[in-house]
Amino acid sequence: MPIPDDVTGDEIDQDVRQELQSLPKGLAEDVARNLVMVAKLIDEDPEGAYGYSKVALRLASRVAAVREAAGFAAYANQKFSEALSEFRAARRMTGSVELWPVMADCERGLGRPEKTLDMAGAPEVHKLDKAGQVEMRLVAAGARRDMGQVDAAIVTLQSPELASSSVQPWTARLRYAYADALLAAERADEAREWFAKAVEADKDGSTDASDRLAELDGVEFVDALTGDEAEPDHEAPHPVREAEPVRHAEPDRDVQPTRAVEPDEDPAVRPAAEAVEPIEPVEDIAVTEHDIERDVERDIERDED
Repeated sequence: MPIPDDVTGDEIDQDVRQELQSLPKGLAEDVARNLVMVAKLIDEDPEGAYGYSKVALRLASRVAAVREAAGFAAYANQKFSEALSEFRAARRMTGSVELWPVMADCERGLGRPEKTLDMAGAPEVHKLDKAGQVEMRLVAAGARRDMGQVDAAIVTLQSPELASSSVQPWTARLRYAYADALLAAERADEAREWFAKAVEADKDGSTDASDRLAELDGVEFVDALTGDEAEPDHEAPHPVREAEPVRHAEPDRDVQPTRAVEPDEDPAVRPAAEAVEPIEPVEDIAVTEHDIERDVERDIERDED
């Protein structure tokens, strides 16, 4: 597969570069360039990334970083069986548990949520860093929902990380998953509160929390000029739109989600929702022809006097 000339292979992570030092120099450069292309395309062009990963795999299948990259490329294309195989190979080579959550999610993708939950309770989870543990919690909650256990999914997501008011890389996704689970449990008011909190944490737009929040608030955009009211000869370059008023969530305080409970306890305990006052719309003020005529007659009478 062609690789742009400006991709040199030097862009890869230092740890990956060290792994490639076991290869001949020319081969290492070729593998590195293909790995760079995988990283560049995996979000916007998963199929293209998958193609480059297969090239790298053919060149250096005994390098753990190559197996890991091939796994993520397959995962992005929902080739879960292949992804799981590559992740297992990478884990055998490195002994690391870092890939445990994504391996568990592959089990979900293969329709085996029970296996996912087994992995969520395995000793490997305790060896994960904080980000990995949060990711494992998200995957386990997804497996609960796959099994129709929405209340158990809500309980699974309740954690110190959810309760924290500090914003971490995982905060928006964790709050979003919690809000989505609450909505699935028909707890719309609480879901709205947590979608709002997800929006506050989602600075880079990694979720569609703002759209979900607007949907719950009933925000609807309509054309202000329709039918015969529109002036075809004076069409504005950007149509004017009217929107329902948007209610803004109050600034984030210390988040106090429902306390974590065991699955056999009552999961119906709910976090307290802060009241949000809607902004009342201002009614349009229209000047009619009758008003204009009345003002003119008044001016004429004043002149005659």
